[in-house]
Amino acid sequence: MRGTRSTILVAGSANVDFVVRAAHVPAPGETILGREFGIFPGGKGANQALACARAGGASTEMLLALGADQFAPLVEQSLRSAAVELHIVRCEGEATGVALICLGDDAENAITVAPGANAKLRGTDLPSLDHVRALLLQLETPLESVTHFAKSARAQGVQVLLNAAPARELPEDLLASIDVLIVNEEELRKVVGERSSIARMLSAVRVPTVVVTLGAQGCCARSDDEFFVQPAFAVDAIDTTAAGDTFCGALAAALCADYPLRDALRRASAAAALATTRIGAQPSIPTVAEVDGLLGARDHENAFAHDALREYCGLTTISR
Repeated sequence: MRGTRSTILVAGSANVDFVVRAAHVPAPGETILGREFGIFPGGKGANQALACARAGGASTEMLLALGADQFAPLVEQSLRSAAVELHIVRCEGEATGVALICLGDDAENAITVAPGANAKLRGTDLPSLDHVRALLLQLETPLESVTHFAKSARAQGVQVLLNAAPARELPEDLLASIDVLIVNEEELRKVVGERSSIARMLSAVRVPTVVVTLGAQGCCARSDDEFFVQPAFAVDAIDTTAAGDTFCGALAAALCADYPLRDALRRASAAAALATTRIGAQPSIPTVAEVDGLLGARDHENAFAHDALREYCGLTTISR
């Protein structure tokens, strides 16, 4: 059935990001003077949809909820400019979701999100999946809705990918409907419920394929009983805000284009690295041509970084 389908549907959040640059992210109780201020389209769902289309070159649609305010058109315009087809739930009396972001000069950030209309997305809002090959989800919309989306897609033979962010425990019926789980290290610990080696935690998750992103170190994945590592691409990072979302969208697009997991991880890592070299969430997401350019310039993997990453993940005793 999947062979007759080609579209990725992203169901999730859409926000407007208010970004202030500063020397560093303030500590609790600390007030600092910032510098540049910008307003950008963002939200995990919208970022990942745009990454599927722009960085991955995939036919992409998105289910999202927007408020009846002046910020909704900014989100729509950004997604439509990347040829993402939209299924919009209009929420009268609600604000479009917003994120307040402080971006430090070390490229780290602190983010506070007000969900607004995102909290109104319901399971019954899911459009037809007849032409959809993969459904990509996150956790910035109600968990009940995410679970309903995943179960509906699984029942219709659609591949389900979940980026379990923000970090939280996941119900068993949601996990049972997931084909590919994408998490960072802290989110992986939350899903597993313990602190252990990366390899042990990946093995503990009852999902066929699990990918953990490890920031500047790279990423590690387990598919069935096989492990993969991909060191990060070295770039001059200035803003990590949408790097994880770019990774998720590019990975989903690569997998739906039938790239082997090892190659899909490499493409997603290259896209995420490029996203850190620009300010803003969606404006930072690279094109397919830019991803191909970085990959073409980095034909030879760093064997030392590869072995160091395997050691960090607890894979030194596992054969390649």
